[in-house]
Amino acid sequence: MEGIIVNYRRGKRTQKPNQMIIMLSGVDSREKAQALVGSKVVFVCEGKEKKKISGEVRAAHGSKGSVRALFERGLPGQAIGQKVEVSK
Repeated sequence: MEGIIVNYRRGKRTQKPNQMIIMLSGVDSREKAQALVGSKVVFVCEGKEKKKISGEVRAAHGSKGSVRALFERGLPGQAIGQKVEVSK
């Protein structure tokens, strides 16, 4: 399943670079997003070396099917708007 990184998880004055909000294709409710908790997420960094940064879906975010993913390390700002692969 594919998803798009929407933004960092953030507050008014803080942002958490290793936590991202992800919109998933075909998921349009909180219940469907809750079913994906525990799934693996992989982001591939483009460049000379194709680095893979992996993470895990930790919780649903909001009521329209977004999820919060916790990555093993922080993602670069260029990751916003890019695709990620989500698998159970």
